[in-house]
Amino acid sequence: MKLERIGILAHPKRPNTAPVAAHIARTFNERGLATWVSTVWTDADIAGDLAATDMVIAIGGDGAMLRAARAAAPFNVPVLGINMGYLGFLTEVTQPDAPNEWEHALAALLRGDCWIERRMMLHVEARHGDGSLHAMSDALNDAVISRGDVTRMIRVPLYIDGDWTTTYHADALIIATPTGSTAYALASGGPILPPELRNILIVPVAPHLSLDRPIVLPEGAAVRAMLEADGETDPVLAVDGEPLCKLHSGDTISVYASEHTAQFVRLRDRTYFYRSLLDRLEPRVTPPNTSRINDGR
Repeated sequence: MKLERIGILAHPKRPNTAPVAAHIARTFNERGLATWVSTVWTDADIAGDLAATDMVIAIGGDGAMLRAARAAAPFNVPVLGINMGYLGFLTEVTQPDAPNEWEHALAALLRGDCWIERRMMLHVEARHGDGSLHAMSDALNDAVISRGDVTRMIRVPLYIDGDWTTTYHADALIIATPTGSTAYALASGGPILPPELRNILIVPVAPHLSLDRPIVLPEGAAVRAMLEADGETDPVLAVDGEPLCKLHSGDTISVYASEHTAQFVRLRDRTYFYRSLLDRLEPRVTPPNTSRINDGR
């Protein structure tokens, strides 16, 4: 991976990430590499810089990684995550303040001891009943149609590749990527999908008298959900946990694989995913004496 110009994104709502961003920039500058730093930013703010950037470093938690990856994907720029959040499942450097932690990561980057992990994204469009565009975005985790603040179920007919599949009566409907399968979808009873897969996952939240099993679709599938709402509900469409738009009866939400791919810089082995996941799901479970077994091949 070529490293000549690096972007560093601090978390806009966490002031303690700004000094870390400045420190990281200095370490690159001391080695003759160009950097740019943003502490308060939008996608539009950094688009010009991303067009001529080799790698982005996102400082924060998983939310910061999702946001940075969505911004960087159209420019094919990989993202390295530094965890200063709560979970940090998507991040790579876990203790930036620990002695030598960043220096070890930097040395590995400069040696080229890293690899690029590519993850599928979704393209999400919401349209009014007359077909006019309401809102659109790419998603790395998921698109969620939910009931909003009103405690009434929503009614969502679902179409796959143009054919009606089922109608959900539920609190919400999650349409997720393999990355998102370990987020809200997992908490709602969905399966765990390895990040290298390119499937679309559909998971209803608290369904009532309707299909209650997750559906796994191939990458090329096109999902369309219609909204049948009444005046007593306040449904909303969210992308990667952030509200995208309010929804009204007759609106349609179309979801399919995005042309963009999120890229993450990894310093760990390519088999990191399962151990990293289980360390968070089962933090008190002690591994056996041998962490690897012979698979017989």
